[in-house]
Amino acid sequence: MTEVKPSQLSALDAEQVGYKQTLGRRHVQMIAIGGAIGTGLFLGSASRLHNTGPALVLSYAAVGVIAYFLMRALGELVLHRPTSGAFVSYMREFFGEKWAFVTGWVYWMNWVLTGIADLSAVGLYMQFWFPTLDTWITVLVGLVVVLAVNLMSAKAFGEFEFWAAILKVGAIAVFLVVGAVVVIGGMDVGGHKAGFQNLWSNPGGFWPTEAPYVWYGPLLVMSGVVFAYAAIEMVGVAAGEMQNAAREVPKAVNAVIMRIAVFYVGSLLLLVSMLPTEEYKPGISPFVTVFERLGINWMAAVIQAILIIAAMSSLNAGMFSTGRVLRSLGMSKQAPLFTLKMSDSGVPWAGIVMTACVMALGAVLNAFVPNAFELAIEATAIMIVYTWATIFVCQIRLRQLIDKGVVPPTPFPAPGSPWTSYIGLAFLVFVVVGIAISGWQSAEEFSHKINFLVVVFGIPVLSALLALGWRLVKPRVAANTGGRIESVWTDTGPRYGDVTVADPDADTPAH
Repeated sequence: MTEVKPSQLSALDAEQVGYKQTLGRRHVQMIAIGGAIGTGLFLGSASRLHNTGPALVLSYAAVGVIAYFLMRALGELVLHRPTSGAFVSYMREFFGEKWAFVTGWVYWMNWVLTGIADLSAVGLYMQFWFPTLDTWITVLVGLVVVLAVNLMSAKAFGEFEFWAAILKVGAIAVFLVVGAVVVIGGMDVGGHKAGFQNLWSNPGGFWPTEAPYVWYGPLLVMSGVVFAYAAIEMVGVAAGEMQNAAREVPKAVNAVIMRIAVFYVGSLLLLVSMLPTEEYKPGISPFVTVFERLGINWMAAVIQAILIIAAMSSLNAGMFSTGRVLRSLGMSKQAPLFTLKMSDSGVPWAGIVMTACVMALGAVLNAFVPNAFELAIEATAIMIVYTWATIFVCQIRLRQLIDKGVVPPTPFPAPGSPWTSYIGLAFLVFVVVGIAISGWQSAEEFSHKINFLVVVFGIPVLSALLALGWRLVKPRVAANTGGRIESVWTDTGPRYGDVTVADPDADTPAH
């Protein structure tokens, strides 16, 4: 185990002081897998199958390609400079303190709202076995467990994610084996004959266009599919505490496309081959539906348990990342100073506790007035889009600086750059438009067009609040940095004099 020493760091890496590099190869691989498998696959795919038809397989595959572009862009950034501040730190380096402030607080709000939803979901999932159990009890227990794990060490977080990923991957692997046997063998599934012919014999065909479907359904649904892949960027946050980021990140990133192809596209291909898509009901895991139709009720119960594990894993990732992001903000006086506090085991405990308290309060309030949080939870969609966009824009700027000879090239350049990042950004714009359109179509009453309201009114309101927040903290940030609030680099070199740049081929930074 190694520890970052202040003497080894440049000004850019000062926020790494105190962290321990304890995440090993198996942790990194499973963090990457865990980020790619969650409730978006286990639960969210049900409503999309029901509303879209077999062509959903193409939607997931297309978004999977964008997710791969994203991970390659992130991989190049991490190999340029591994940091626990992740997107906040990269925005600070390439675009200045203002955009670091915006990025950090957007990412924090995203995970807090996601955590509230995760805690509430765990309470509902537990009622599968205990119908009379008060959800607040489950919320409290789940929060305490995940908080305790995060306060121990980064390694404890890694262990939790490792075993959660093992269970999630195991469940999907069982389904893939059973599904392949059922489909290839043309077996009966609840009165329907399984087989690949169901791809085109499905009501409405492979790409349904007649009511209640619309011809652009598989295109529009991509805006929702994005959020099934949310959290794959966790590798970037964890990079600052990996034992060997230069070795592990490329392996984890390159494996993403294969995992998406197998776990997402493979699973969906089998699902649409086993039952007509109209048989999958929103709110019920399609895997539960299939196993129940096959008479394997115990496996349906296992999938229900996996939903709880997936929600807990998401909550775990949220606490881990927000603690690090808050500390990165605190380093430049953009967050309360207590967020700088760290334990002897290298855990930014104050930021984690702050996040946990807000999550707990939100989950309790959500239990009493769920409608009040509906808009807020849907707003996470916009925040995820923004986070992904920061990765693409930072990679584009990094490559510009590399091409100009300002910073050294990384050993893991994103292929097809900058075009892959431009394609990624264009796709994210399409996603926002898709969210607005689907939101408008979702309900008759204007007040119930939630996703439309989030885009049209939520984005301006959030932007205004962040602009106000920056005006309030800007004097303090300027005083703390000696007025150095712009980006670190210009097109010709460091903006504020000599800056130490890490040599990718060396163990210590070099000028």
